[in-house]
Amino acid sequence: MRLIIVRHGDPDYEKDSLTEKGWREAAILADRISRLEVKEFYVSPLGRARDTASLTLEKMGRKATVCPWLREFAPRIMRPDVSDRTTISWDWLPQDWTGVDEFYRRDQWSTPPMMREAMAADPDTGEMRVGIQEEYDWVIRGFDSLLADHGYQRKGEIYRTKQSNQDILVFFCHFGVECVLLSHLLGISPMVLWHGTVAAPTSVTTLYTEERRRGKAIFRMTAFGDVSHLYEAGEEPAFAARFCEVYGSDDRHD
Repeated sequence: MRLIIVRHGDPDYEKDSLTEKGWREAAILADRISRLEVKEFYVSPLGRARDTASLTLEKMGRKATVCPWLREFAPRIMRPDVSDRTTISWDWLPQDWTGVDEFYRRDQWSTPPMMREAMAADPDTGEMRVGIQEEYDWVIRGFDSLLADHGYQRKGEIYRTKQSNQDILVFFCHFGVECVLLSHLLGISPMVLWHGTVAAPTSVTTLYTEERRRGKAIFRMTAFGDVSHLYEAGEEPAFAARFCEVYGSDDRHD
């Protein structure tokens, strides 16, 4: 089976939609994805992801299943350098997160106090969940349940299958939650992925199952954040999710 994870196009966060550039990116992406024999499409409930998906779905005459757990990773924390408000939990200054050894460990990254105190609203009830691990586990339960529906049941660190297949599943979502999914599939702390990688708008990340012994599979990532479709069309990738290359530049610092 092949999983394709797509980040939404260049975002207009105020409108929860796309910028003019984001719509161009989404159209180029649609040309790329429409060449594939896609089994199922899944999409975040948020507008910028659904708008990105809409051009591909329209081009292919298809519909997508909305998955609440594909929303952008929601917990908010009191970041060490920001005292007057909460911030997203996956955007730290390098000097702060790199000094916490637990953040590098897949089984301890959620244990520091600021992560245990993170809060996010349950999308169904509106009630607040406390603890970033609660949100992480909710996302992973939804993801693994979906994979089980397609024949791959998580057992420990691998996936068991009695009905292996070469289906293609496409997910339209967001950078933060993409890293959560990858951390689960690859056995990596999401903190390392959140702060050490960038999936540009409409970038395509691809993973294949690898079933070297019958019924026992893992996922191997063959491409991360690929934007070759944009370059091929002469569209420069958007800067969203990146920060300034050097301090003195005019690009975003926070």
